[in-house]
Amino acid sequence: MTTSYDPLHGPDEEPPFPASLDGELKLTRELLAEVATANIHDHTAMLKAAAGLNHRIRSLVAAIDAERGEGQ
Repeated sequence: MTTSYDPLHGPDEEPPFPASLDGELKLTRELLAEVATANIHDHTAMLKAAAGLNHRIRSLVAAIDAERGEGQ
């Protein structure tokens, strides 16, 4: 199926190789604080926030899975 847009994440992309769970949690909190003040009317700022949060959350989930021994 073709779409008229480019998704943030493709369904066949491999999950990121995470840092430690503590490290990923720290980075996620830092990014959340950073994007919290982004101007919702600034298209570029919203794209950067969405892409950054997508990557960071995927990394955090990968770290959680790794700690649990899942997805190996």
